[in-house]
Amino acid sequence: MDMSKYRGMFLSETAEHLKKMSALLLALENDPADRDGIDALFREAHSIKGMAASMGYDRTAELAHHLEDLMDGFRQSGVVPPEAVDRLLAGTDLLEGLLEDISAERDEREIADFLTSPAPSKKEVEGTSVSVEPLPEKADDEQPEIEAEASEESSSEIVASGRLQLVIELAEDAAAPAARALIMLREIGRMGTVLNSRPGEEQLRKGEAARKIEITLQSDRSADEVRASLLVMADVERVGFAAPVAEPRARRREDGSRTVRVRTELLDQFINLTGELITNRYMLQTSVREESWQETRAGLDRLSRLVTDLHHHVLQVRMMPLESVTGRLPRVVRDLARKCGKEVNFCHEVADIELDRAILEHLSDPLTHMVRNAVDHGIESQGEVSVSAWREKDLVVVEVGDDGRGMDVESIRQKAIEKGLLSPVQARGLREREVLQLVCHPGFSTAAQVTETSGRGVGMDVVKAEVEALGGTLDIITSPGEGTRIQLKLPVSVAIIQILLVECDGKTLGIPITRVQRALEIERSEVRSSGRQMVVPLDHEMVPLISLNKVLKLPTHATGETVPVVVTEFRGRRLGLVVDRFAGQREAFVKTLASPLDRLSGVSGATILGDGSLIFILDPQALLDGGPGRATNRLVGEDA
Repeated sequence: MDMSKYRGMFLSETAEHLKKMSALLLALENDPADRDGIDALFREAHSIKGMAASMGYDRTAELAHHLEDLMDGFRQSGVVPPEAVDRLLAGTDLLEGLLEDISAERDEREIADFLTSPAPSKKEVEGTSVSVEPLPEKADDEQPEIEAEASEESSSEIVASGRLQLVIELAEDAAAPAARALIMLREIGRMGTVLNSRPGEEQLRKGEAARKIEITLQSDRSADEVRASLLVMADVERVGFAAPVAEPRARRREDGSRTVRVRTELLDQFINLTGELITNRYMLQTSVREESWQETRAGLDRLSRLVTDLHHHVLQVRMMPLESVTGRLPRVVRDLARKCGKEVNFCHEVADIELDRAILEHLSDPLTHMVRNAVDHGIESQGEVSVSAWREKDLVVVEVGDDGRGMDVESIRQKAIEKGLLSPVQARGLREREVLQLVCHPGFSTAAQVTETSGRGVGMDVVKAEVEALGGTLDIITSPGEGTRIQLKLPVSVAIIQILLVECDGKTLGIPITRVQRALEIERSEVRSSGRQMVVPLDHEMVPLISLNKVLKLPTHATGETVPVVVTEFRGRRLGLVVDRFAGQREAFVKTLASPLDRLSGVSGATILGDGSLIFILDPQALLDGGPGRATNRLVGEDA
């Protein structure tokens, strides 16, 4: 019997069991005599063993059986000793590695060293954290190790099969190399299909630093194109190419990890809605045939209601609990706190908050980085780190906080002057909120010593870039002696969003409502000049104005008595985008752009209006950040 069709279900369910095991182990570390917890832990391992055995994943089943045997002994004694928690956590880490192998359709990695290694004594583990490094992945016979020094010379042989073997080196002083490598891996994925990478994505997610990354890429782009795209990325020092590799024995299936579990009642609702749509279609056909326009209008009203209901339920299918991402953070805090010799209490309050799966897939790394920063640099010897989330209208706010000493705003201001980012006059003119945003500048840090987990700000540029790419914003709030809170405001969905329609030179463009603080018509007489900058008074502050037409290199036509202004945020302060006119607000189904349009600066996607016209959706922050040479003049369909 072919069991491969059940692989996706096995991976999904086993991942859930592992998440529960990790949470139970952390709870048992605080209450080692919790018999209910010990029994639950045993059942989770038993379930993994049974599923793996039925699927034919022998090493996974053997390792789960080994952990089950360990826990059976604890069931009899009624206590899980502290040193055993470390070993069991190391076992769950190894199980996660085996799942990676199964997902990528590789041979399961060796587990013999773990099975035969003696359990550490209590003395050996006191005050330390024991971890077991995963064994090197077994190379396929058809894919030998790269032995020769990668060549920087591009040739037809390198891309003869459309496959590139990339060897990428990061700079020695690269900030947060694991985070950099993850961002780079995703950028490479946009150029083609990533067949393999060493270290793997899961290893990088766990913060394992790597300054040399080997990637097998299937792409129709030339080696020179790929190299040029990578060399402009921060901290990429060298891009080389090895000889082409043969076809892997088994390529990862694109749909293998793209499964979604749907509740039965939701499927029932889909069936009912489909039935109503079919009925409504026949009713419309009949009314049109009989020229009964009143019935036709009523049928169209019913159709609108059904489509709205269908849209709501489709979104529900894409939604996943935020806890599926934050559930691994207690383990991150626990391991790092022990490594730093700190006592950290972790509070986790994200119940019932759901986000689009596409957002959650990119939220794990920023959250992990912020939590690690809070433990390493926000907390001194002991304290509390928290992750909480709540809804604000169409947004979800995710907050990472600590009760440490807080950020020193004046120290950040002075460091910006020392680094040449700002002149003393410019620095003095910044408000506190704008100063705090400086920690998101690449390479910025006020830490006296850079640690493995970085100082606050080292890697925060990566976090901010990820959040803004999702259509969200990042805000930092700090109080001396009370701690720091970092708030991420994110859209609930990236597929269907509310947009503000504006016109520039007769071209209609969309701006996500999540990027709009206010949209208002200002009397032209209220616009003032401050040096070379036009400003307008708004809520007791002077807000700078920038013409969106000029940013897009279009003629300006705003000559009326009022000036349409879209108030947005840029680098921690409010800014007004002047447009020709407002064209309304609507819900939009966002389509991502394919190459080469995906390289347009400041464009997050496109949508089709009711009249069939296609419009681009702008990302104001990315658009204003776009430097010289960006293709902003191509945004609105001008002739080349």
